[in-house]
Formats: sequence, structure tokens, C-alpha cells
Amino acid sequence: MLRTERRTRLDQVLGIVERLGNRLPNPFILFVALFGVIAVASAVAAALGATVQLPGAEEPTSVKNILSGEGLVHLLDNAVDDFVSFPALGPVLTVVLGVGVAQGTGALEVAVRLVFSRVPRGLVPYVVAFVACQGHVMSDASFLVIPPLAALVFRSVGRHPLAGLIGAYACVATGYGGGLLMGTLDASLAGITEKAAALLPGISGYETNIAMNYYFGAAAGVFLPLVGGLLISRVLEPGLPTWHPADGPENHGDAVQVSPVERRALLISALVVIGFLALVAVAWLLPGSPLRGSGGTLIPSPLLNNLVLIIALSFFLFGYTYGRARKLDKDERDVLKLMTAAIKEMSGFIVLIFIVAQTLSVLSWSGLATFLAVELAETAQSIGLVGFGALLFLVLLSTVLNLVITSGSGLWSLESTVMVPALMLLGLSPAIIQATHRIGDSITQAVSPMHIFLYFILGEAKKYEPDLKLGTLVSRLLPFVPAFGLVWTAILAVFYFTGLPVGPGASIHLP
Repeated sequence: MLRTERRTRLDQVLGIVERLGNRLPNPFILFVALFGVIAVASAVAAALGATVQLPGAEEPTSVKNILSGEGLVHLLDNAVDDFVSFPALGPVLTVVLGVGVAQGTGALEVAVRLVFSRVPRGLVPYVVAFVACQGHVMSDASFLVIPPLAALVFRSVGRHPLAGLIGAYACVATGYGGGLLMGTLDASLAGITEKAAALLPGISGYETNIAMNYYFGAAAGVFLPLVGGLLISRVLEPGLPTWHPADGPENHGDAVQVSPVERRALLISALVVIGFLALVAVAWLLPGSPLRGSGGTLIPSPLLNNLVLIIALSFFLFGYTYGRARKLDKDERDVLKLMTAAIKEMSGFIVLIFIVAQTLSVLSWSGLATFLAVELAETAQSIGLVGFGALLFLVLLSTVLNLVITSGSGLWSLESTVMVPALMLLGLSPAIIQATHRIGDSITQAVSPMHIFLYFILGEAKKYEPDLKLGTLVSRLLPFVPAFGLVWTAILAVFYFTGLPVGPGASIHLP
């Protein structure tokens, strides 16, 4: 009875969250509304004579009215330039071109199947968790590919397929911000952070790049799977109803296996990518190399500032070589077709960036972002919310907002305009601020009623448990949220209190 009552209450809570979330407009409309609010706020603040004193500035800065004649001319003159020069746009689309080839030829999916193909029964949960925690490199496709494959892996070794399906989904979602490989997520976040940091001109002198969270993300990609595997084997699987192999869909365990032809093609592709990266590394390390920075420094350097292209080329070579070695039909490995399809899938992101760029432009030109950031920083200092405490506040904020705003780029675009400048004024670097946001943007993603892939997993799970309800599914996912949250926060604490850089040349505090 208690178990039934608990699930009923959970269903009620989820129903409330779902109804509230459904009332939110899509991200584009949300930013249109925000644009309007900012425009009106700038007019009111300017009329009241609002000013802000930036650290190091001789004169206070006045808030300007974007609805004035001068403001409207600024909008007309800069709308197109603000859009096409938005930092996140070019890097994300460049990486997508390469990932599109690797994904379109099937190279990424086969690589995942190869990892899963020969795993000892006892290690299956940990291998599934490890692969899932690297999932962001496949973008949203990871939610569609990894959990169903994990269910087949579990079933093929005589374990409960629901444990593989639900556990893999939980690890993909709650570990989304980490991983040993970089992808579109890193490019998107870095571009948005760069734009937000620029709202405080001359304050930091800090260069952002796609790799500025790599050490932090890689640490998460190593430690989170250990917790994920433990939760799958010790908490999730024992609590599932008894599994009978005859239940559910027909066993397609062979679908996990990799054929000799696929294995050979993957090996050739991997060797090509390794060779390419080795050449890049040698060119970078050579004395006098143009890929080094001023005075021959390795960090910072032109190579690190342009890793986007290196990553895109690596994915491209991996996918293209696989297609040739696999002897796919010419149409199946048509590079132009695959790249075009990948860009089409990003159309929603491109449209969103247009209104985000205009919103940030208004915030910057009006001085309202600077005003809000300084006020927030002074308030945080007055109540003692500085240093690691300020980062914990950002984790909490991102965690809560992530329940209703599931677009990662949309959420960070919304938060970063105030949080990045405000925390920079407290002496924290954009790199550690962005790394902190990645935590909150990950841990509640698995249980958000607004996350469309939650319903995909529910549909997949019903193949094995037809009477499964959404509340029951979320109750099985819930243990991953606090557990991953604690590990994420512990990793953040280690980096913060030891002063370890969160990425190449990316310090914790501003110079």
C-alpha cells in the first residue's frame, strides 16, 4: 500500500511539473518575450537614470534605452552581423559537418556496438555506464542509440534488459556534461560563454576556447561511470520485476555484435584518425611551429584556439574512411548528402541563435547586463555568497531550470548573460563558471517531464514491461540524480580547492 501511495504522490508531483512546463513557450518564443522585457526594462532604467560603476572604470556607466532612436538604429545596423558572428554558430555547425559524416555512415553506432560486443557479465553495467557517460559526443542521437543497445547487451548476457535500457538512459542524461571526447556541446557552450564574458569588456582579458572544460569533463567521464555502474547493478536491477527471457520482444542479441567487415572498417578508420592526430601533435610540439603561441608557448596557442576544426576533421575522417573501407554504396557515403542532412537537423538551433544574438546585443548595448551583473555580485558579497558558495548557487539554479528548459544552448544563453559577468566580478573565470553550469544542466535531465527522450525510453521500456507508468519510470531514475549530483559536485570541489585548471590554460580564478 505504501509503495502504491508513494507512486501515486510521485505521479501527482510529476503531473504538476509537466503542466507547468507545458505552459512555457518554446525557446524561440521565450527569447522573443525576454527581448521585449529587456527592451522595456532598459527604457525604464534609463528614464530613472540608472548607472553602474565598473571595477577599474573612472566614470560610471549609464543604462541606455534600446527603444530610443539611437537604440533602434543600433538594432537595424547590427542585427545581421550579430547573428552571423555569434560565437556559438560557426563552431557548432563546423563540428556538426564532421559528426554528420561519422554518424551518417554508421561509424559511431558500430563503434558503440564494438565496445558492447564482448563484455563479461559482471562488468556489463560499468561498461554501459562508461559508454553512456561519453554520449554527448553523439549529441541527441545518444539517447536514441545507446539505451536500446544497452538493453540488448544486458539480455544477451542473461541480465534484465530494463536495467540496461533505463540505466544507460540515466547515465547519458545525468552525465551529459562530461566525457573523454569533445563535441558540439563543448563548441556551443564555449561560444555562448565567450559572448556573455564580453558583456564586461576589459575586465578579464580571458580567452575562451572549446577545450577550456576538457580536464573537468574528462574527470567526470571517468568517475561518473563507476557510480552509474554501481547504481545499475545494486539499486536499479534488484528493484525490477522478475524477468523471464520469453517476455518482451524477440531477442536480437546478434544486433549488438560487430561483423568482421565492420570491425575491419572501424580499425582502418581509427588508425587514420590516430595518424591524423599524431601529425597534428607533432606539428604543434615542433620548436618554432606556427601552431605554438607567442614566444613558443603550447598553452595558449593557435592550435588550442582552433580545436573546433581539428575535431570536425577527426570525425569526418573517421566517418569517411569507414564508409570507404566498409564499401558502402556511393549514395550511403555521399559526403555532401550526409553533411546537408546534419545541418538540416540543426535548423532549430540556427533559428534560436538568431533571437539569442539579438537579445544579447540589446543587453550589451543598453548596459543592462552589466548593471544586473554588478548588482548581483554586490548582493552575493553582502550575504557572503562568494567563491565555492557562488558556484553551488549556480549548480542549484541550473538544476532547477533544467527541469523545464531542456534546450542546453537555450538554458545557458538565458543564464549566462547575468551569471557569467556576475561571477566574473567575484573573481571567477568563465571556464569554471561554464563547468559549473554543466553540472546543473545534466543531473536533472533524466527526470525532466519536458525531456522528449524520457517518453521515448518509456515507450521502449513498455516492450519489456507493458504496464509501466511514467511515475514508476521516474522513480527508478531518481536515485541517479542525487548520486550523480554529489559526484559532480565533489569533482568541482577538487578542482576548485586544489586550483587545478579545468582545461588547458583554464584557471579557476581570473588573472
